[in-house]
Amino acid sequence: MDWNDVRYFLALARSGSVRSAGTALGVSHSTVARRVEALEEQLAARLFDRSRDGYALTDAGEKVLVSAERIEAQMCALEREMAGQDERFAGRVAITCCDDYVGHVLADGLRSLCHDHPDVELTMVTDSRPFDLAKREADIAIRALGIGTAPPEYLIGTKIAPLVVANYVAKAHRHRLDPAVEGSAARWVSFDDRPVHEAMIAESSYPNVPAWGAFSTVELLARAARAGFGIAMLPTYVGDREPELERLAHPDLRHLADLWLLSHPDLRDNVRLRATRAQIVRTFAEHAALFSGEGCPTDATGRPEIEPLTSERSSLG
Repeated sequence: MDWNDVRYFLALARSGSVRSAGTALGVSHSTVARRVEALEEQLAARLFDRSRDGYALTDAGEKVLVSAERIEAQMCALEREMAGQDERFAGRVAITCCDDYVGHVLADGLRSLCHDHPDVELTMVTDSRPFDLAKREADIAIRALGIGTAPPEYLIGTKIAPLVVANYVAKAHRHRLDPAVEGSAARWVSFDDRPVHEAMIAESSYPNVPAWGAFSTVELLARAARAGFGIAMLPTYVGDREPELERLAHPDLRHLADLWLLSHPDLRDNVRLRATRAQIVRTFAEHAALFSGEGCPTDATGRPEIEPLTSERSSLG
């Protein structure tokens, strides 16, 4: 049995759509259909029922799924074992981070490493969904975890920065949105979890300012604040780097979560990944004030900049 055929089968079984499976695998939907049909011929069994609603596993397909997932786990373990022994300062480093602002910090911080080692190829994805590090969907993940929450035991986790939020307003619209100004049209632009946001509003210095809208990402929330839709609670590493935003007189700094660097223990000794992890830790240490909110005064109008690294700190083992 061809392992690649098993991969196509698994992708289709999990998505129920040849188009979605093709997107996940980076191939055309016709390739997925062709490879699955080849597997069915090889096994002399119909693995999927086809309908206008998609692909559903047959009884035979359900049985194959159990074996296919076992094969997948073994292949992934083998790939991790081989990658973990790689002593070359060359090859791909795949990073997933929780938002574009963290991505900007990482890109700046990893610039010198990539310059010094041109055979290292960096790939970066901004996506908050869980990535399966055991399957090497990514080599390194930067994720926000609630205060006191530990990462899964099967991963290596290093806490690299606090996630602190503060209250911001667009400089160009402060005259009409500042809650401290009598008769202002102040309102909060809300993230999409309204109950959580309203609870935070109630505990803020501006509890009577209403919430408005629903923005699903920190990028959209910052854009809405810049456009003057309202005031916003943003991570300090976002708001303090936005030249068009400034903190309100009462910024209400609140430590909500922590940013963690996560990786799989099988890749602990991979040379390029070990160096990348160490550089990430140094980068966040260099900019600790940006993430803690201490790098900007209460009535800040300046913009803390991400500068090239100028000092060396201890490496991550």
